[in-house]
Amino acid sequence: MAPFLFEPQSDEEFEHSEEEEESSEPESEPGSEPEDSEGEEQEDEPDEASRISKEKKKTKKKTQSPWDFAKYTESVAEEHARRSTTSVDEKISKALKQRSTPLALPSQNDDVDNSSDSEPDKQEDYRPDEEDEEEGNVGDSKSFFAPSDGASFHADSFMQLHLSRPLLRACEALGYAKPTPIQAACIPLALNGRDICGSAITGSGKTAAFALPTLERLLFRPKRMHAIRVLILTPTRELAVQVHSMIEKLAQFTDIRCCLVVGGLSTKVQEAALRSMPDIVVATPGRMIDHLRNSMSVDLDDLAVLILDEADRLLELGFSAEIHELVRMCPKKRQTMLFSATMTEEVNELIMLSLTKPVRLSADPSAKRPAALTEEVVRIRRLREANQEAVLLAMCSKTFTSKVIVFSGTKQAAHRLKIIFGLAGLKAAELHGNLTQAQRLEALEQFRKQEVDFLIATDVAARGLDIIGVQTVINYACPRDLTSYVHRVGRTARAGREGCAVTFVTDNDRSLLKAIAKRAGSKLKSRIVAEQSILKWSHIIDQLEDQVAEVLEEEREERALRKAEMEATKAENMIAFKEEIFSRPKRTWFVTETEKKVAAKAAKASINNEKSSRKVISAQEAEDLKMKEKRKREREKNLPRKKRRKLEAAREMLEDEGDDEEPEAKGANKKEKGGLSLVDVAYRRAKAVKAVKKAMDSGKIVKKNKKNTDRPSHKSSSSRTEEMRELFQADMKDKKPKRRGARAGKKSKSSFKSKSRYKRR
Repeated sequence: MAPFLFEPQSDEEFEHSEEEEESSEPESEPGSEPEDSEGEEQEDEPDEASRISKEKKKTKKKTQSPWDFAKYTESVAEEHARRSTTSVDEKISKALKQRSTPLALPSQNDDVDNSSDSEPDKQEDYRPDEEDEEEGNVGDSKSFFAPSDGASFHADSFMQLHLSRPLLRACEALGYAKPTPIQAACIPLALNGRDICGSAITGSGKTAAFALPTLERLLFRPKRMHAIRVLILTPTRELAVQVHSMIEKLAQFTDIRCCLVVGGLSTKVQEAALRSMPDIVVATPGRMIDHLRNSMSVDLDDLAVLILDEADRLLELGFSAEIHELVRMCPKKRQTMLFSATMTEEVNELIMLSLTKPVRLSADPSAKRPAALTEEVVRIRRLREANQEAVLLAMCSKTFTSKVIVFSGTKQAAHRLKIIFGLAGLKAAELHGNLTQAQRLEALEQFRKQEVDFLIATDVAARGLDIIGVQTVINYACPRDLTSYVHRVGRTARAGREGCAVTFVTDNDRSLLKAIAKRAGSKLKSRIVAEQSILKWSHIIDQLEDQVAEVLEEEREERALRKAEMEATKAENMIAFKEEIFSRPKRTWFVTETEKKVAAKAAKASINNEKSSRKVISAQEAEDLKMKEKRKREREKNLPRKKRRKLEAAREMLEDEGDDEEPEAKGANKKEKGGLSLVDVAYRRAKAVKAVKKAMDSGKIVKKNKKNTDRPSHKSSSSRTEEMRELFQADMKDKKPKRRGARAGKKSKSSFKSKSRYKRR
């Protein structure tokens, strides 16, 4: 099959082309006058051409943008005014005004340093180090899904997919001319009600692939009975907002209603919208379960279609239990569709649970890497890790100056980079979990409208967001695995456009670097940033540290003040509306807090175990681990004999259970509720025998001894001796102290009697 070419232009490209044509019209009009004066025969052709061009302009002007993030929440300015706070940009501008002296560059008068900005970065083919050339066990996980033989991945137009006129009109208004492979394969099967597992490269139109057939089916619903018929689940709020906006644009010429249910927005507004029974609900899992359990008259009894977007991300830490609960609450007779750019064996359990004879669609499985994507790596050596921010600023100020997404590892690091970029005079917005929903959507809207040049984000922005025009993705913090890398770099080079992905790789990330090099092949480049530029920005960042600390301190004080105000307001409301507050039913959840913490801890531990098993450690780390094990063994040798034996018994028990992890000395001393090993039982019984003998010698249990002698003996002493020898021979050899002198025979006789007494109990 010939490779698919993305023909439809983006919304921004349509707008730019309109502006260019409008600006070029005055220039072409003067030149057309002499052509019209030549004769009447030549007049018809220009008239027809101008008429066709005008019609094209009209159709182009009808194209709409499917994304609009600003309409979902109040503006950030209104939010700050209501909360009596100030934005980070205001704090940064205030710090810039208070700056008494301009930033001094090191040896600014030298010709070498003046030419540092003009010195270009070096770009060369990536050559792996000797350590990187060794084969590792980290690579691209084997794809679970195979392409479906019965599906056709080619269609010339949406007319061939048997869609209704309102949907075709919406596709034309959005500028969609030709279906992508995943759309051509998915829409006919989804219209027949089949369960689908869809996988395709990023930017291939998966949202329209499940939205169009769902809307087509809803056009023939029973309109007198209002019910929630479609539920679309997404892992992040921003992706839910984007999907909701897309569905509203596609359904603009129909009477189908859509509702958005995500965290961070008003619960009361969402509850009222759900009670009106919309046809489609786009939600995040947590907030949807909250409404189903705690909102009146909200249920999924009439659900016909369940769609899981970015299914692999939904099954990660924090989402698996919610998804299984929602699947349990949905009717069994339904259509289920799963979509993601990376779909591996991890979702097999959910497929078995929720899908019935699914069709597996994998459009362009061998082309997961977009053809127009340029991949580069920047090696950050161990001694240069402190200058990582300087390397980033050197690249952003000189090479990648606009339409750049910078992915950071943590929320704190993203916020610090936002402050540094602002103090350095670079326009940037931030997107992470510490912001309110209004601030997150405002950041996306600013970046979409190109009011800022850089979007500094965590992995919140790595899934599904289709921000048109992104030229560069910089992985400031290396992603944790190849799947995260694929989704991050998928924000650029979408729908056949060109893009660049730059990844900062430290010495601890060599395993991922090998996987990236294997995926990119010979197209992977290595970028070397100019040394003088790094030194310059490192000096500037050192000078900005005081101002960064001031901004962070001001934010801490603002948060503390706001928290105190919230506590005071809460106390006032509790006094004024006490009866009303306590009359409300308590909000419930499908698991308790303890169960939720235990499940999250177990999932996190399993992920950490997988990471540690796949991690490639350096020679120094290996030496440290070796010394740590040696010190541990020496510490165990110095333990008392009883503790040492208990530790050995605990290790034997763990080996029997098949657990490879060795317990710590403290954990080994704790008693397990599940049961005791035979070694521990034998040791306790031997200890009890010794205690009974001591008591008999001191005369404390003479009467008990008499009672014991008066009992009728069913077995002879010799048989009891043989029985106890068989039971404790293997274990008591090591545990029982050796007998001394001629009293050994008497002790053994009495001890066996006491043992038989303890055994009968």
